[in-house]
Amino acid sequence: MTRSIPHFINGKTVEGKSGRFGDVFNPATGEVQAKVALATRAELGEAAAAAAAAFPRWSATPPLTRARILFRFKQLMEERIDEVTKIVTSEHGKVLSDAKGSIIRGLEVVEFACGIPQMLKGEFSENVGTNVDSWAVRQALGVVAGITPFNFPAMVPMWMFPVALACGNTFILKPSERDPSTSIFMAQLLKEAGLPDGVLNVVNGDKEAVDAILEHPEIQAVSFVGSTPIAEYIYHTGAAHNKRVQALGGAKNHMVVMPDADLGQTVDALMGAGYGSAGERCMAVSVAVAVGKVADPLIEKLAPRVSALKVAPGTDPEAEMGPLVTKQHLDKVRGYVDSGVAEGAKLVVDGRGLKLQGYEKGFFLGGCLFDHVKPAMKIYKEEIFGPVLSVVRVPDYDSAVKLVNEHEYGNGTAIFTRDGDAAREFASKIKVGMVGINVPIPVPMAFHSFGGWKRSLFGDHHMHGPEGVRFYTRLKTVTSRWPTGIRAGAEFVMPTMR
Repeated sequence: MTRSIPHFINGKTVEGKSGRFGDVFNPATGEVQAKVALATRAELGEAAAAAAAAFPRWSATPPLTRARILFRFKQLMEERIDEVTKIVTSEHGKVLSDAKGSIIRGLEVVEFACGIPQMLKGEFSENVGTNVDSWAVRQALGVVAGITPFNFPAMVPMWMFPVALACGNTFILKPSERDPSTSIFMAQLLKEAGLPDGVLNVVNGDKEAVDAILEHPEIQAVSFVGSTPIAEYIYHTGAAHNKRVQALGGAKNHMVVMPDADLGQTVDALMGAGYGSAGERCMAVSVAVAVGKVADPLIEKLAPRVSALKVAPGTDPEAEMGPLVTKQHLDKVRGYVDSGVAEGAKLVVDGRGLKLQGYEKGFFLGGCLFDHVKPAMKIYKEEIFGPVLSVVRVPDYDSAVKLVNEHEYGNGTAIFTRDGDAAREFASKIKVGMVGINVPIPVPMAFHSFGGWKRSLFGDHHMHGPEGVRFYTRLKTVTSRWPTGIRAGAEFVMPTMR
């Protein structure tokens, strides 16, 4: 019998009531391994009610106590990290080493959130006027929600709920219905760590659950990571319902390769950044911008490496790249490769014909490498989210910067060079939210904040780090004077500090 994946509401697993289910595949075999319940609005409402009931007590819990629960959760995740890793690989398909690495990066945000007493200290000014004091504090919003993508089923939820919980909010997590088991596992570990019932709830679902989150009056804020069209929808719909929203959208991340770059280092970086996790990363490098005469030697070194990629099930310890997440997504990425060929780009390495013995029904695509890609082509303009790397040739540095700055996305970028002056100017002038200098995937550490520019981010706040604390709290400023001066009688002018 096929396994059923439930919701997690008010501290316990709850079977779905809608009668609607989504298929959860094993991407390596193409087989359905589980069914996930898809929630109704009423089921989302049950989670919101549980979170609302838990909020007064949780928000009044001392920040240090909240931090200790999160620290215990971090310990439990580390003790069982191999188990979580296997769950991620089983449902997403990424290789075990990449799955484990993503979990560790998520746990760094938990570690950051454990320092919440320091970040919630506020500010105090004594005697702003005669016998008048003023202070500012940051307080929790209430019930908040996170809608997370399929590509990082452990890491991206941990970009959200640890900071939200540490700040005193209660949380509803709506994970991707393609790989939801990791979220249920983490919710159970949080309960084991001592998190009170109702403080974190997991509701599985599709668009009906998303719309219910965006429209529910009890939910004060929504975090989202996914494609740009959905991010834009999430942002505008949530804002129309008076919610605070941070919605991280798509990307087209460029790596500028200067003529003086170390080609060995550059090719290693492009292989990991372009083909790691089968390209299913919002920070994947999908465009290499070859400046001047570096293009030919770059292609010469890249092509054999891409052809030799070890593609296998994620459980294979020698695998460098696993399958894509679903057949639908595989067909979409193949369609982009077909489009690139039709529009005249040179397909140097074609991974469309890859077949693995014993895994013929798996969602595998070999690495693909294009040369002579032009900015007008679909494969340049749109996010592919697969193992497809495009090389664009430009004559000089200024042309490279212009190319990056004119793209509608501004999530991440990198420059590979030995020239400190060029690197410094690039970091200053490029219109992108996250920049790497000889670093291909410049994902900030947990104590900084993650987010792009332009159509890669909707909302005012980046994710985790100090920006995350600001997003999940609101500012309250108090001005206080005790009875000494009140006896003078009423004043009808604008108050000034004397």
